[in-house]
Amino acid sequence: MSSTPFISPAAPALPVLAEVVRSGFVEGHHRGSLVVLAADGSVEQALGDPAAAVFPRSSNKPMQAAAVLRAGLDLSGERLALAAASHSGEGFHLDLVRKMLAEHGLTPDDLQTPPDLPLDPDEAETYLAAGGVRERITMNCSGKHAAMLAVCARNGWDQATYLDPAHPLQQLVHQVVEDAAGEPVTAVGTDGCGAPLMAISLVGLARAFRSFVLAEECTAERRVADAMRAHPEYVAGTRRPDTWLMREVPGTLSKMGAEAVQAVALADGRAVAFKIADGGGRALGPVLARALELLGIDAPVVDRIGRAPLMGGGAEVGVIRAAF
Repeated sequence: MSSTPFISPAAPALPVLAEVVRSGFVEGHHRGSLVVLAADGSVEQALGDPAAAVFPRSSNKPMQAAAVLRAGLDLSGERLALAAASHSGEGFHLDLVRKMLAEHGLTPDDLQTPPDLPLDPDEAETYLAAGGVRERITMNCSGKHAAMLAVCARNGWDQATYLDPAHPLQQLVHQVVEDAAGEPVTAVGTDGCGAPLMAISLVGLARAFRSFVLAEECTAERRVADAMRAHPEYVAGTRRPDTWLMREVPGTLSKMGAEAVQAVALADGRAVAFKIADGGGRALGPVLARALELLGIDAPVVDRIGRAPLMGGGAEVGVIRAAF
């Protein structure tokens, strides 16, 4: 018997979605996968392997918010948008999280988010300068967790185990993700905030966002989409691309996720989802801007989102740019 170890063949390299250009020299690349759906839901363009499973990270939040509604929690407006948020930790975000908790007899101590600083760098600097320390409520997922705790309080579900994958709420989230994506969840992990994280393909993620914008009025999915689009500053923050896009392109649903995941759906059902393989968030804006161009979006916000300068000695010496 041969003693030579088995070496599996290398997976095909994913295409370059963005390149890093410094002083006219290409010094790096960001590879990944992307899918564009036409208005009828068919795949119009695919790069890399968009059928492979990924963890959508916070791009799953609209589905988690829909599960909270399906479980019976009556949320609307800014509260529902915040339930689907990766908020920046601005004052109006934290004030509303506190109100949502108090309305159900809860406090910030009930949150099981890891203590963190505000997600927005400017907010974090201001917060630290004022003597702030890492807290559970300032973590960007605290709005989602407040909604999850609130529905547990409403339904008499155990609050101490609300993040357990076997908890009734998380089982419902699992079902909503599968319903929206039109495919089974292939893996369950733990997100950065501690919540269960369901893996689906990028095709499934784009399909999920498409299903939310096209859902019938008054359904949980449409209510989430409408709240996010009406109150985008609660979904992200005043200095964030998701907010800019939903505010400036009417009818658009947009949600980023950690590790450079992004999903967007337009009002007519066109959609896009992508993931930068190395998780390089600096490439997200340029790739998103190019994806929006592929969707036919011609608006000033596209250039704003796509701008990603490289600095050298305090001056702009290059850019990160889309390469497809």
